Amino acid sequence: MRKLVGKVHLWLGLASGLIVFIISITGCLLAFEWELRSLFGKQWFHLEPGAKTAQAAPLPPSALRAIAEKELGKTAQGVIYGGKNYSSVMQFYGRGENAYYKQVFVNPYNGKVLKVWDAKSDFFRVVLEGHFSLWLPRKIGQPIVAYATLVFFVLLVSGLVLWWPRNKAARKQRFSVKWDAKWKRKNYDLHNVLGFYVMSIALILVITGLVWGFKWWSNGLYYVTTGGKSLSQAVIPISDTTRLTPGHSVAQNTDIVWARVWKSKPAESGMSMYFGADKDPKAAISATINHRPGTYYKTDNYLFDQYTLQPLKATGPYAGKYAEAAMGDKFRRMNYDLHVGAVWGLPGKLLMFFASLICASLPITGLCVWLGRKKKAKKAKKAEPRRAPVQPQPVLS
Repeated sequence: MRKLVGKVHLWLGLASGLIVFIISITGCLLAFEWELRSLFGKQWFHLEPGAKTAQAAPLPPSALRAIAEKELGKTAQGVIYGGKNYSSVMQFYGRGENAYYKQVFVNPYNGKVLKVWDAKSDFFRVVLEGHFSLWLPRKIGQPIVAYATLVFFVLLVSGLVLWWPRNKAARKQRFSVKWDAKWKRKNYDLHNVLGFYVMSIALILVITGLVWGFKWWSNGLYYVTTGGKSLSQAVIPISDTTRLTPGHSVAQNTDIVWARVWKSKPAESGMSMYFGADKDPKAAISATINHRPGTYYKTDNYLFDQYTLQPLKATGPYAGKYAEAAMGDKFRRMNYDLHVGAVWGLPGKLLMFFASLICASLPITGLCVWLGRKKKAKKAKKAEPRRAPVQPQPVLS
């Protein structure tokens, strides 16, 4: 059984090694995306000095939208108020053959355009495409990444089986690297020992990553963590089109909803408004409060009838307030922030960074172990002494 597990571990590792390496290295870079953007994009990511972030009220969504659409010449899909001391971001994207993703960063207090951002020329967006689809067309690359991640899950489990010491004498050496040993032994220890220590964190990376890889995994994980609930049971309410009145303005009603929700949010929190109701007469006006800007999980999500402005009640993992959500729904909201370690702040991101780095090293050290054994087997075959021919023995009568 152990021999069979070893063969499975070897061949799956050789087949997926390069892909796992790319996923892991790009994951390292993405762990600190927010911090690096904040550091190198101060002139447009943060508000300019002297902005009255605490005293003055920001411009409403309709005003920021008009400024950004004039700058870009396209229709905006939503606006993100980044929170105190952060600029606001207008979202623009299109799908299909002429797909694009652009953002316009605006000072929400004076309407000054700070930067026009294009995903095509953004470093982190390029890294994300590699992480998600290996820079291939998504229909091709995304399934490859998903299956490679699933294979890596099998490798982690089979690696634990192979690592598990057979007797007490072997246990000590399995928990530490023998640094004074020869290179081959040192490499062997780095593969086994580091693989063991990183396994629990790597499993979090794999489990959360596969949520974007396979629908069956996403649905199954949600079913398990919620005690039997299905994602298909989520309900998104619609607006009452019978209440449409002459002179109805979605933009004006969006501003009213924004003002209402803005007053109720903490000063440090961010807020988002989405403009889906512009194109769909049945769609609700959507507003979100983000209590931890820089993360995505701790949000309160509200829906309002676009005609009556009455609150609407949705169901599902992202509906309503975070504090009132069930544990399984909170876990689903946390999926991305668990994946990058943002749930635990900077220590969590450092943990995920080093875990990804070790995961990237495992295919390399594993390949070296295999090549070393192959070379050793060849040498042993060459050094094997030839047997002398057997002399016939006389037959005794």
